Amino acid sequence: MTDFASRRTMMVNNQVRPSDVTKYPIIEALLAVEREKFVPDGLREAAYLGENLTLAEGRVLLEPRNFAKMLDALEIGNDDLVLDLGIGLGYSAAVIAQMAEAVIGVESDEALAAEAQAVLAEAGADNVVVETAELAAGAAEHGPYDVITIEGGVEDVPEAIISQLKDGGRMACIFMDGSVGTVRVGHKIDGAMSWRFSFNAASPVIAGFERAEAFVL
Repeated sequence: MTDFASRRTMMVNNQVRPSDVTKYPIIEALLAVEREKFVPDGLREAAYLGENLTLAEGRVLLEPRNFAKMLDALEIGNDDLVLDLGIGLGYSAAVIAQMAEAVIGVESDEALAAEAQAVLAEAGADNVVVETAELAAGAAEHGPYDVITIEGGVEDVPEAIISQLKDGGRMACIFMDGSVGTVRVGHKIDGAMSWRFSFNAASPVIAGFERAEAFVL
């Protein structure tokens, strides 16, 4: 029988802490959530590898290092309302729920969303609401949000998503340019986003977050 608890500890000690993520709430959340339960059965043995895991077409579970570093940059607090886009089977929402007041997790894949709801309920993540919707539409009815996270790559962030972030709120995205990606953290100030580089990472671009094609006359 696989000792997933030991693998979880190794993930934190070998992948997360060496990446300068040492804040207690993040470490505690990563140790508390059983990552292997939030992947398809055939991927359980790979759940703690240091790479993105494909959950469905266009949807991945971000590698632990990158996910943890995004959380570190966002500084989520226990009074924050978080919008988590592209939750797959719910792992990111479960981890964030350990730190935030509440999480609205959006997933466009109906099968993933239904399973995420079941797995999150089994994990006792009762401060997570799962919505099935197009990711680029967000979940405006529950907002505005203190924090927005996107569990995959983007080329552009739709205005519909930015409008759901509170003024003074923050967002982390993996911006992709071809095969090269960088994580940037944005702060909303007077209605506009101010972005700064955080670290290098890569992920497939999520549908709806592609760069709009420029019209050429």
